Amino acid sequence: MKTSDFFYELPQNLIAQTPIEPRDASRLMVLHRENGNIEHKIFRDVIDYLNPGDCLVLNDTRVIPARIYGVKKETGAVVEFLLLKQKENNVWECLCKPGKRAKVGTEFVFGDGLVECEVVDITDDGNRLISMKCDKKEIYNILDKIGKMPLPPYITEELKNGERYQTVYSRELGSAAAPTAGLHFTKEMLKKIEEKGVKICYVTLHVGLGTFRPVKVDDVTQHKMHSEHYSISKETADIINETKSNGKRVIAVGTTSTRTLESVATKNGCICEDEDDTSIFIYPGYEFKCVDVQITNFHLPESTLIMLVSAFAGYDNTMNAYKTAVAEKYRFFSFGDCMMIL
Repeated sequence: MKTSDFFYELPQNLIAQTPIEPRDASRLMVLHRENGNIEHKIFRDVIDYLNPGDCLVLNDTRVIPARIYGVKKETGAVVEFLLLKQKENNVWECLCKPGKRAKVGTEFVFGDGLVECEVVDITDDGNRLISMKCDKKEIYNILDKIGKMPLPPYITEELKNGERYQTVYSRELGSAAAPTAGLHFTKEMLKKIEEKGVKICYVTLHVGLGTFRPVKVDDVTQHKMHSEHYSISKETADIINETKSNGKRVIAVGTTSTRTLESVATKNGCICEDEDDTSIFIYPGYEFKCVDVQITNFHLPESTLIMLVSAFAGYDNTMNAYKTAVAEKYRFFSFGDCMMIL
């Protein structure tokens, strides 16, 4: 398939700039894979499509306030850093803007001297590796003081409450972007889901900014996927396996949960306790090994995410659903509306 096959026209005014209140009041498109039928609902109606014994899988990653501004020691020039991934010995991979000011050996000061760093290397794709001069665990407390939420580039309005770019169940620090399908859930809604007899379990996949990178090749199969770190506990694996053995459904919330489950199933031939990096790329033709139902937001044209959705829902169903969403003026992307694919 060609990348251009996944293009659709999206008016700029349909890109959601702010989250809707309350969280579960966003719109919900329900897409039936078998016949392509579409229903228009409100997100809280998700509960009506869940059955006792089903399993809801949530990604409990938490976004780091990873956008920080450093002052170059030599000249006082200001450089924007976007922390992507923590590596060994408190070394971070990051994006720098402007990158020409962040050469190897350059030192920067953040937060009026709260922490300093040195650029120690440059990766093949131009990202910087910086060594933070502080305790490895202390960096998160420092980021809480000086960092800003790394909102995607298509969101231009300032976010007044940083917690609205976190899910209500987020707990494992490490993401550069939110698992946005989960932003619609409230604690009250999750309680009602459990009361209905649906099991809730958690995986962790730390979302990288590769999520937003465009596919630059014409042939989809030639695209190189970014790598992200995931973990799944024995408890979660046991719940999923029990759900499957009882003939019930595994419902993945977001493409991140989907990628985690399918990565584990592909790697091990089953769902089991595991921790690793994954660069799995799911596009039409892929055979799903675990996920039965998917809950996901509306994604960018020609992105790996819309390709994943097309693999799950079917290409024609997906492109028709997106065309319908535009016509019905759904809100798109991170703070936008949601789709449930049955």
